[in-house]
Amino acid sequence: MPDLEDDFDAFASDGIFNGAYDDENVGAVADFNNMDDTINVSPIPPLKIHKNHPKDQILGDPKSAVQTRGNIQKASSVQQALVSYISNHNRTNHKDHQNCLLACFLSQEEPNNISQALQDESWVEAMQEELLQFKLHKEEGIDYDEVFAPIDRIEAIRLFLAFASYMGFTVYQMDVKSAFLCGTIEEEGYVHQPPGFVDHAHPNKVYKVIKALYGLHQAPRAWYETLSSFLMENGYMRGTIDKTLFIKKKKSDIMLVQVYVDDIIFGSTKKSMCTEFEDCMHKRFQMSSMGELTFFLGLQVKQQPDGIFISQDKYVADILKKFDFWSIRTATTPIESNKPLVKDEDGVDVDVHVYRSMIGSLMYLTASRPDIMFAVCACARFQVTPKASHLNAVKRIFRYLKHQPKLGLWYPRDSPFELEAFSEVIMEESALTKNQQQMDVNFLKED
Repeated sequence: MPDLEDDFDAFASDGIFNGAYDDENVGAVADFNNMDDTINVSPIPPLKIHKNHPKDQILGDPKSAVQTRGNIQKASSVQQALVSYISNHNRTNHKDHQNCLLACFLSQEEPNNISQALQDESWVEAMQEELLQFKLHKEEGIDYDEVFAPIDRIEAIRLFLAFASYMGFTVYQMDVKSAFLCGTIEEEGYVHQPPGFVDHAHPNKVYKVIKALYGLHQAPRAWYETLSSFLMENGYMRGTIDKTLFIKKKKSDIMLVQVYVDDIIFGSTKKSMCTEFEDCMHKRFQMSSMGELTFFLGLQVKQQPDGIFISQDKYVADILKKFDFWSIRTATTPIESNKPLVKDEDGVDVDVHVYRSMIGSLMYLTASRPDIMFAVCACARFQVTPKASHLNAVKRIFRYLKHQPKLGLWYPRDSPFELEAFSEVIMEESALTKNQQQMDVNFLKED
């Protein structure tokens, strides 16, 4: 580190201390007796100083403690001494004063792309450290050809909850930490050399991957295979139709496990089987137990002594706010019975992206609101060239949701577990409302 007196001599010979002041101040000598002779240097290398950093990107007053976008660092004693000396000797009116202060401080921004990152030595060093693990692997081989990973549908979750209500057991939830890092790649998988870090001796080679990585196409499948193999090794049977459902039986008791990527819901007719499952999972993976199931895949779940109620009223509030329908008037039915939707080729065109976004939001809501299923599907047929009449029909569905935001599906505990189907037809408005509330395994119920 250069001596402070040397720095002062350099500044005095050329720069802010040369020929820009009156005779009384020119040639003033700093008193170095009140400064430390030694300075403790941190073993951590300091970050790179950008001497030409734009002034408008400096946060706060340059005279104050260092202000950066990511952190706040204190100025070193040398920097503080230099600033104090300049201020005490009235050197603040020189044209180079601000540039000198900027050189004393640091203002570092995170790079937005690879080109910016490669210009910073600290980022290059950090990325090089991340690539060291790939150096142990060999040459390029065959690529992967299968990335499919089973994932449960929202209908499967509803059946799971309906069966849990019928059997009278509580459903619990747990989460796997860093699930995709737990999977092992069975086939040969490779990744390209990252831009800016290509081995010049072997520019056409790739890295071989053994463990799954985030962003890797086969990471979800690798995690599913790892989890399913572990469960089957511990006595669980995988569902024949639903591959994300795992079942374990002990005499007259049954244990059900439903997997949605890293979220797992489970329940049993015997509480000790749930405890055993939790202990087994904790020994193999890093898990977070979340207690009784209350929210899953956007569904609000209320487990009560007499049954299970699922709804999406929070989601209804979100989409009403998203499309600015808080102040609209309400409607008692989701569709007009005496005004069927047609192509309306002569109608006024509307924004197709907004229309499709509204339809998509409503389709997800049908998971717990079968009363709007017919109306949503009718409007969804016109997503290619929607007209003003179609948009008005969609808006009516939102008006109906504002009128009935808290309807949901109720699975009573004393109801028989039998599949029932309902067919909706266009009829009188009062009869239509009654029919739309009877379209699922059980009736709709307001929370």
